[in-house]
Amino acid sequence: PRTIPWESILAVPAELFALNRSRLVERLKNNSSVDKDSVVVLEGGNEETRYCSDVGPVFRQESYFHWAFGVTEPDCYGVIRVKDGASILFVPRLPDEYAVWLGRIAPLESFRSRYQVDEVYYLDEIVEKLKALRPSYLLTLNGVNSDSGKTSREATFEGISQFQVDSTLLHQEITECRVIKTDLEVQVLRYVCEISSRAHVEVMKRVRPGMKEYQCEAIFLEYCYFHGGCRHCSYTCICHVGAPNDKTIDDGDMCLFDMGGEYYCYTSDITCSYPANGKFTEEQKIIYNTVLAANRAVLAAAKPGVSWVDMHLLANRTMLSCLKSHGLLQGDVNEMMKVNLGATFQPHGLGHFLGCDVHDVGGYLKGHPERSGVAGLKSLRTART
Repeated sequence: PRTIPWESILAVPAELFALNRSRLVERLKNNSSVDKDSVVVLEGGNEETRYCSDVGPVFRQESYFHWAFGVTEPDCYGVIRVKDGASILFVPRLPDEYAVWLGRIAPLESFRSRYQVDEVYYLDEIVEKLKALRPSYLLTLNGVNSDSGKTSREATFEGISQFQVDSTLLHQEITECRVIKTDLEVQVLRYVCEISSRAHVEVMKRVRPGMKEYQCEAIFLEYCYFHGGCRHCSYTCICHVGAPNDKTIDDGDMCLFDMGGEYYCYTSDITCSYPANGKFTEEQKIIYNTVLAANRAVLAAAKPGVSWVDMHLLANRTMLSCLKSHGLLQGDVNEMMKVNLGATFQPHGLGHFLGCDVHDVGGYLKGHPERSGVAGLKSLRTART
């Protein structure tokens, strides 16, 4: 039976983001290189259009800005004062004609109340209000994402040259905060993973030979949005029987569905594999159970203090042992491990962080194990314990 959405949608409290800001301030205070009269300045995502048209995609907030403020509107800035954690939100001053097409223009007080920040001003006042704070430095975000290799979005605005800017300190501290989730963040992650899991089950129930892959994608997307309020996906859905989501599914095909909903900028990532007709062949059983055995082995061994690299190697060893037991491989498993045969079956690294990005940040921050140069291990998204 269908669940009535408004009875089940998770309400994400502004307290989650206030706690994130508090954690960040605490780390900055404990960093002797940070002047206590500094202020953090973060720039949110911009509203964009599709190429040269005036039609835009559904806006999704920049992840660092969302983590700190939880603001869903585009073109905003946020400021956090290090010495006392005071928070200020700057929002765009919308023209009067905005109301004609998109509804009532929200007053500043509504932003302050909704997002539980200390002050709210219009963006065209940012220089004036920052000068009133008399900051020693503006701490801006500048660092490389170790998954994508791309550089984070650094705040910039007209008049920023009137301030001393330090772009070297913030990235390490805020990224380390994002790695370790609060209980409130875990609650949101559990929610979106639960919705996504149920959506996968719905696809399992309804998939049939003769359907198109994109129809399975549509079932997943509809379920996540209708039942869970997930307007976004964490990444482009992968529904591969052998084509980019447009193949007709044949009887006997093995479906691989890699899909995850996103709720309030918190992500999920779930992959399922099963035969479209519901019946595994003997060959399909071997591969499925091999991967399942690796999954269960890692879950049983994972605990605080365990190396991520060791868990990856455990998964490889388990799969090689299973494949050998079924006669698909010959030889000594230890020798297979030495030559990294497991990378043939798991060319990617085992797992990744989840958070405001599906491949969440912080895998290779300073002070933590560096990325291995060994073939088969350099694809790991982190080497942390």
